[in-house]
Amino acid sequence: MNTNNNNIFTRIVKIAVIPVGTFLIVFLLCSLKGVKLFETTGNWILFFRAAASVMLVTFALSLNLNSGRFDFSIGSVALLSSVISASICNSAGLSTPVMLAVSMLAGTLFGMLSGAVYVIVKLPPIIVSLGVALFYEGLAFSITKGYGVSFVANKELTSFPSVVNYLLVIGIGLIVFIFLFDYTQFGYDYKALMSGQKVAVNTGIREIPNAIGCYTISGALMGVVGFISATNTGTIQMALNFGSIGTMFTAFLPMFIGGFIGRFCNEKIGYLLGAVTTAFISLMYARLNVDSSIQQIVTALILVGFLIYLNNENKILELVTLKNYINRRKNQ
Repeated sequence: MNTNNNNIFTRIVKIAVIPVGTFLIVFLLCSLKGVKLFETTGNWILFFRAAASVMLVTFALSLNLNSGRFDFSIGSVALLSSVISASICNSAGLSTPVMLAVSMLAGTLFGMLSGAVYVIVKLPPIIVSLGVALFYEGLAFSITKGYGVSFVANKELTSFPSVVNYLLVIGIGLIVFIFLFDYTQFGYDYKALMSGQKVAVNTGIREIPNAIGCYTISGALMGVVGFISATNTGTIQMALNFGSIGTMFTAFLPMFIGGFIGRFCNEKIGYLLGAVTTAFISLMYARLNVDSSIQQIVTALILVGFLIYLNNENKILELVTLKNYINRRKNQ
């Protein structure tokens, strides 16, 4: 019984060490500057918005990346979905839930189209996704005639940002994603294909419908991301020449962190905790007014440092715990 309790406690520590450690570091840095991390309601909203948005982007990116498909188009799907939903709902005077539904539906359709193009043209996914991204960016630019979309004065469509709403997005998104990939035939087929594509196909699993399904789900998630981004400011800025690709890069750090934490719990919960970790960092940037160029450098250094740790984990653990030294002492 004690052994089981120790194992559970050890797993909890391993699951929590990165997000809790990040919070403590961020809290300390802000305190040294005389800044409270969570001083106003706006700070809480910023934190949970970042956590919700990054979690969904991480889910969307990991879907295809874990299967060897690098999808550069997810940012453009979010952009085009939000442009269409905001344009329709703002001009027709529709409500926020309708805008969310339209954006999610549009993202689903655009994601499905991306998947269909990939399986039809049979080119490497990187090339296909770059072409799709450029097409979706151009389409969004054409719809808005390059001016973007602004609905700042629309109090209904800008009323979504709140802690409760973002918690609902996080909770519903996590539950649905876990259900789809852990408790459905689609999820079982996805894991089989990810583990061994040839063997899975030989057993009768259909690769093409599963791939299109992954793109479709990814598109739906990015439709929600586009909605969150748009309703935050009430404006949608245009992106051309692959300007939307930056959205994808926000998910790399939380995805690697989530993959590490996922060793000790459900991987989807790991992705959520990875998003929470980066949300703490984002809030610190905002509270300390860190320049955007410095933010990119610091985030890149954190990502590189974490990858170095993952690639040298055993050596670092041996060094920290003095394992080799202790073993030599025992053998003497």
